[in-house]
Amino acid sequence: MSTNHIAAKVGDIANVVLMPGDPWRAKMIADNFLHDVECVNEWRAAFCYTGYTKNGKRVSVMASGMGMPSIGIYSHELFTGYGVDVIIRVGTCGTYQKGVGLTDIILAPACSTDSNWMGQFKLSGTFSATADFDLLRTAYECSLNAKKKVHVGSVLSADVFYDHDADTWKKWAELGILGVEMESYALYCEAATNHKKALCILTVSDTFVGEGKLTAEERQYGLGAMIEIAIDVAEKYAK
Repeated sequence: MSTNHIAAKVGDIANVVLMPGDPWRAKMIADNFLHDVECVNEWRAAFCYTGYTKNGKRVSVMASGMGMPSIGIYSHELFTGYGVDVIIRVGTCGTYQKGVGLTDIILAPACSTDSNWMGQFKLSGTFSATADFDLLRTAYECSLNAKKKVHVGSVLSADVFYDHDADTWKKWAELGILGVEMESYALYCEAATNHKKALCILTVSDTFVGEGKLTAEERQYGLGAMIEIAIDVAEKYAK
């Protein structure tokens, strides 16, 4: 039975899902890192593929779309409607710190936000959105042999990509935030409220403190080290 936004049948989606934002990146991951792949969802171009890793572990990869509302919908339906236990976001980000370079990888143990995502819970304080520690520890161990430089630190999930105030980022940078993206806070909150596991792994595609950015082609196809780490983690939790 499908959910409101996913057409796959129960059982079509593995218990571990890799989740890039871009639907074509989802296809790229399925084509290059999985075998015996079946496309189990095409609704709304949120392509979802289920296949097997080189070590025979069943894993799915599904596009989340851009922004917290989109990943919030898909992660909620995966957790509650398809028995998914683990979602690993694999995306790109811009960095706020000079010590973090293009194509470096960030493992995000925690995520701040300028969003009112948790306003729905009417809390008397601020909810700190965090990754699952076991996933984080596993990802760090898997990343030790990566060919890319790997950083572990907090990121910001922003509601606005083209910020009217060009200096907003500097306040977050002063607090040690490594980078900015647009999805992880909602994913971590959905995992927390549904008692599931989630982790965000990011490749740095832009910098606020230097020159250069990845090309569109590099964003699409140059993320192999990050994907390999994510698959290594996924294999340890796949059923």
